[in-house]
Parts: sequence; C-alpha cells; structure tokens
Amino acid sequence: MMRGMIMISETNSFTEKFDLLGCIQCGRCTGGCPVTVRADLNVRRFVYDAYNEEKLDELARLAEIWDCTTCNTCAVRCPKGLKPLEVLLALRSMVVESGKVEPTVRDALQSVLLEGNPWEKPRAIRCDWMDGLDVKMAEPGVPVENLFFVCCTIAYDPRLQIIARNMVRILNKLDLDYGFIGTDETCCGSEVRTLGEEGLFEMLIEDNTELLNSFEAKRIVAFSPHCFSVFNTYYPDLKSEVIHYTQLFDELVGENKIPWRGELQKKVVYHDPCYLGKLSGVYDEPRSVLQKIPGVELLEFDRCRERSLCCEGSGGKMWVESHSKKERLAETRIKDARALGADIVAVSCPFCLLTLEDALKGLGFEEEMRVAEIMELLGEVVEE
Repeated sequence: MMRGMIMISETNSFTEKFDLLGCIQCGRCTGGCPVTVRADLNVRRFVYDAYNEEKLDELARLAEIWDCTTCNTCAVRCPKGLKPLEVLLALRSMVVESGKVEPTVRDALQSVLLEGNPWEKPRAIRCDWMDGLDVKMAEPGVPVENLFFVCCTIAYDPRLQIIARNMVRILNKLDLDYGFIGTDETCCGSEVRTLGEEGLFEMLIEDNTELLNSFEAKRIVAFSPHCFSVFNTYYPDLKSEVIHYTQLFDELVGENKIPWRGELQKKVVYHDPCYLGKLSGVYDEPRSVLQKIPGVELLEFDRCRERSLCCEGSGGKMWVESHSKKERLAETRIKDARALGADIVAVSCPFCLLTLEDALKGLGFEEEMRVAEIMELLGEVVEE
C-alpha cells in the first residue's frame, strides 16, 4: 500500500521505518521542542498516534505538522536515539504527493525544479552578486583547494549578498586557492527535503553529486549550514570533504593569516544555528573566529550550543507561516540578547539573519543593537 511517498508493506511499515516501537513515550521530545510554547505541536503525540497506520492520512491533514522547524532538538533529547521530526516530515511528504499544499510551498518547489532555487528567481541572475568583483571561477577537472557553494538564499537576497561579496574580497586579499561554481550551481535540497518533496530531493542529490564531483576540489566550502548539513548527511557519494566557511576561517585566524585593519569594540553574542550546531556539532569554530576579531567581547546566551533556541527560519518555515499569535522565537532571542547588553547578535546562517533581523525591527530595537552575519563583521575589520 502506498501512502504519499511512503511505501507501507508487511515488511516495511511506517512503524518499522521510523522505529516507532522504540519510543518509550517519555515526552522529552515535546518537552524540549521550542515550538510548543507558541503552537499546538506535540511531537510525542504524533509518534504515538502514528503507531496506528490507519490514522496516517488523518495525521497528515493536521496543520501542526508544518509548525516543526526541524531544529533537531527532539532528536538530541531522545534517550532512545530516535528522530521524531522524521515522522512529521514523512507526513508532509504525503501531503505534497497529494498536491494539497499551500501555494507558497508549491511555488517554491516548482521554482527549484525549473530554476534551481526556491525563490522564483531566474538561474541566469544567480551570479549577479559578483558584479564588480574579481571572482575566480572553478573549472571541471582543474584542481582547486576550496570550492565554494554559495546557497540560493545568499545568491539572490540583496541583504545577504554582502556575505558572498565579503568572502571574495577576503579570499583575494589572502590569495587563497579557491573557485566558485557559477550559474550551474543548484539548490542543495535541504528545504526541499523538509517540505516533503522526496522525489525532487533525490533528483537534486543525483544532479548535485555529478556536478560537484566534476570539480577536482580538495574540499567544498558551504556558506550555509543547511547546505553543509545536507551534503554531509544525504550525499554519500561526494568525493570531496565538505566544511562550513567558519571552519575555514577558524583555520585562517589560528594561523594568523587575517590582516586586521581595525577593531570592533562591541559586545557580541553568538546565536548557534540549529543546522550548524544541533544537526552538525559545529559550535567552537564560529566562536573562535569572533573571539579573534580585535576589540570583540564575546557573550553567551543562557540557551546556547545544543540548547540553543531555534529562530524558526528552517524546516520550510520561510514558505509556511505559523498561525500562532504568540511571541515568535526570534523575538524571544532578540529580547534575550538585549537583556545581556549585547550590541550585536552574530549569526552564521542566512535564515537566522533574516528571521532575527526581522524580529529586531518588529520590536523596534534597531537603534540599540544589530544582527550581523560573521562574514559581514569580518568585512568591516579586515584590510581591503
């Protein structure tokens, strides 16, 4: 029997696929889920109800399955090593297969299929952010030490393009061996997967693996934690090591290769992105980079590292609005930063930047503090 994109049979049931019988119903997933404070999502209940496979269609119709941000807190907290969020994603895939999704989700998925990005932007303008810069382009078969994967959101969003532009300026200053892919670069599929379009996700894995393996790269450097996480988790056939750009810059600052031109006399608090932290275990490198910036006083949130509060930007939430009127988690995060006395909330993820900056403006705190990506800060204190 086929439900959505999930094959259910006597030998491969929904229960077996997600090891639902391994769940002891302790409730730690729901207790740790940050979304429960503002939505009706109860992860433990979904896992329990999914035991009864006759209820799957009914469960897939519940709006709460779209409240999950895939922050991975439920999996981190599960004493049995299960991944409750995967149950919700499987239910989403049933909805996508049925075609009864919100127009924003439908349009994002169609845009990935046709243009290689979820933002309904033409592939031809993917590299417009490079205008005026001396960007080294990688060529298939030609050895390159660092092959950069930009990310759809950074490539197309004017607010975020400074991340890529600053990267190029600093790479050129350091005379590093690097290359960018260009307009052939295509969505990594991270948000496609979390939106439930498994077929398109599998196609992206195949196409991107072929594209990335065509380059003789020592390593692939991802700008976004989402690209970094999905490459390392779901792309088993990549020939090159994949790192996040903060790991590269941790190496560079550790080797004293960064030519500082000034100081940043600010109190900075770092927000751990879920996909870099809880999903990938990268906590120290971004902090190391920030600590090396002259003048920076690095602060810590009470909820940091594996306890970091999700900003609600992931899990397809850029295309699915929450109907809750309660305070957004990003607003809570900004209030926490303000209480710490931070001048800057530093992030290393494009989605975190957008959600936290939106919360900052909504709260009216723009005159008191700012949200900035680490590459944005580096661009302000590294020699041109």
